[in-house]
Amino acid sequence: MKHFPTLLSHEIRMLLVSPATYVAATLFLAFMGLIFTKILEIYSGTPQEASPASVYFQLFWLPTCVMVPLLTMKCLAEERRLGTIETLLTTPVTTTEVVVAKFGAAYVLYLSLWGSTGGFFYILRKFSGDARVLDSGPLLGGFLFIAISGLFFIAIGVFASSLTRNQSVAAIISGVLLGLLILGGNALTDSAWIEHGLLRPAKAVIDYGHVFGHRDDFVRGVVDTRHVLFYVSGTVLALLFSILSVEVKLLHS
Repeated sequence: MKHFPTLLSHEIRMLLVSPATYVAATLFLAFMGLIFTKILEIYSGTPQEASPASVYFQLFWLPTCVMVPLLTMKCLAEERRLGTIETLLTTPVTTTEVVVAKFGAAYVLYLSLWGSTGGFFYILRKFSGDARVLDSGPLLGGFLFIAISGLFFIAIGVFASSLTRNQSVAAIISGVLLGLLILGGNALTDSAWIEHGLLRPAKAVIDYGHVFGHRDDFVRGVVDTRHVLFYVSGTVLALLFSILSVEVKLLHS
């Protein structure tokens, strides 16, 4: 992996000059700003038991399902469409270095966008003068969840991009996979029919991958190693499949 730092810096620069990056950033910050404004309206009207931070992360899935496909759709699909992936791999770099560098660049930008929203809470604390507004427990737990789950979400986007030459198709595949993981898992967890008959053993597996349940635990300050293992192992598998997909397509090109 000696070429990884060079590839990573190059991929970050490429993301910073991509229009899709700024579209994703604008949509994300606008949406999160609207959520935060709505929270302020609710809390200014009537007292609430939950902290603003715990409410803030409830709709994390919506900007994630839009932002991740926009950040990752070009990373491998565009390289394959232009034929530059073959040229790149004739240099002394490996497929693993290329895929991990593209993953790392998208993940750095993903964290940067989410981290920038921490300024909402700082501004609120600055002007409200109430230290209770900035509840460090749910806030830190929520951002930790974003950082850990983001590993898997970005890896899914990279995998989707490795499956096709069309970046629009890659974005759709990524959005569908993320929707199935986050929303589909939540729907199955809440379904009573899956607890009966032959499907009962699958209930434990679905509960293990329940993303909303993971979020709630992190926001409460409960960092379960099983949750961390779920996202780390999922990230590794998605990246391995991405590497294999690139290599297989190179063999058949």
